[in-house]
Amino acid sequence: MKALKYLAGYPPHVLARVQALIEQGLLGKVLADRYDQTHAIRSDGQLYEYVQALKERHLRQSVPLGKVVYDSKLQVMKHALGTHTTISRVQGDRLRTSREIRIATVFRDAPAEFLKMIVVHELAHLKEAEHDKSFYRLCTHMAPDYHQLEFDLRLYLTHLDADRG
Repeated sequence: MKALKYLAGYPPHVLARVQALIEQGLLGKVLADRYDQTHAIRSDGQLYEYVQALKERHLRQSVPLGKVVYDSKLQVMKHALGTHTTISRVQGDRLRTSREIRIATVFRDAPAEFLKMIVVHELAHLKEAEHDKSFYRLCTHMAPDYHQLEFDLRLYLTHLDADRG
């Protein structure tokens, strides 16, 4: 069985089922049947508006975002699908803090649900730094099917990986 790096930690019966779908050439079809909806968020400006709308709906009291962009330098292979950073700059006698979210460009062509999942994940980091219960509770508040989307995103990345190989 080929190593399924995006699915490490899942039980053997799940990995066996995924491996069978890959061998039969059906993983892409299963995902396409489930997630046939693409999105039209192509530019950084559109992405910023999309993220701001989600933030306004679920996290009104959180800190403002300075920048939201697609980032071609984020490497899926290094498990960085999105990042959130806080940048502090001295301006005169003040310290200015700006928060940025960067989303890997693989999401520009991914199904709409996967873009939402990664945006929800990065927005949750505005309130919760660690991946703990309260973090995942916030993620499921913003996207009730968050855990299923995360698993299916891992399947999607596995599918992309298998197509490259």
